[in-house]
Amino acid sequence: MEGIPHPIPRTVEEVFNDLKGRRSALIKALTTDVDKFYQQCDPEKENLCLYGLPNETWEVNLPVEEVPPELPEPALGINFARDGMQEKDWLSLVAVHSDSWLLAVAFYFGARFGFGKNERKRLFQMINDLPTIFEVVTGNVKQPKDQSANHNSSGKSKSSAKSRQSEPQTKMVKMSPPSKDENESGEDEEDDEQGATCGACGDSYGTDEFWICCDICERWFHGKCVKITPAKAEHIKQYKCPSCSSKRARV
Repeated sequence: MEGIPHPIPRTVEEVFNDLKGRRSALIKALTTDVDKFYQQCDPEKENLCLYGLPNETWEVNLPVEEVPPELPEPALGINFARDGMQEKDWLSLVAVHSDSWLLAVAFYFGARFGFGKNERKRLFQMINDLPTIFEVVTGNVKQPKDQSANHNSSGKSKSSAKSRQSEPQTKMVKMSPPSKDENESGEDEEDDEQGATCGACGDSYGTDEFWICCDICERWFHGKCVKITPAKAEHIKQYKCPSCSSKRARV
């Protein structure tokens, strides 16, 4: 609802600048002017909307009576939800709807003035380079890029090192081969005898040494023989011994 006429943006740059002005206004309402905004969103009043104007001012007002409206309208009735949830959750909800509204207004102008595919793509890229209102309000402005970077780096380390963080936690806690006394069948005893010797050096199990089991061939190894420390084992999802790893690589 805009009482003062504003220049109608007609180019990609003008539409983007219009969006930036509205965005700044909405961020101001939800952050620095939040107390004033909160008070104006009285649940006892009729359906209210939060408007961001191109001149970086905001207002809480009733929706326009014109049907259809000249511009897409922001979320209706934001005041009704104010007292039904925690303030931070309510502000986050308004922020999400504000982000959606900004995109609607920007692409309304794009459609109205016949933006082509490349112009729409450029406009979206310019908008996408800005943090969303939701990210600003919730304090997660840098989160998407950081998460993406961390995801990529962790993905690379996992693929290159064929990561092996403890599958079941019990697998990593059970660092020593099982005792033969615990088994009842002869078959189990035979398996344990194989597990009681290191698959790398052939030495027998020692209680004072750290051991780890391969999740593929289920053979046990001295940690020192396969260069795995207890600390490193805590971050292993699925451990593959050198032999199994090399077989996998050749395939």
